[in-house]
Amino acid sequence: MTVSSLELPQRLTLAEASQTLDRLGSGLAQQADAEVVVNAGPLQVFDSSALSVLLELRRRLLAQGKTLRVQGWPRRLEDLASLYGVRELLAA
Repeated sequence: MTVSSLELPQRLTLAEASQTLDRLGSGLAQQADAEVVVNAGPLQVFDSSALSVLLELRRRLLAQGKTLRVQGWPRRLEDLASLYGVRELLAA
């Protein structure tokens, strides 16, 4: 399986969510691979909007028959994903 990769920004709060989703969404259009990896490692300032962006990216990829895998989870983001019950959705 071939893998493509995208990266989250350092800051991803409600104020940046729409712009980040637009940027990453257009990046998805350029990904021909079956699995797209999103590197969450750069995140330093974020809120639950980061999870919303990841879930929307996942939804878009699933609609294309592709999968999303998130790597480089900051601990706090991983805790938020578990708290909201979406960690498993973003693990694959």
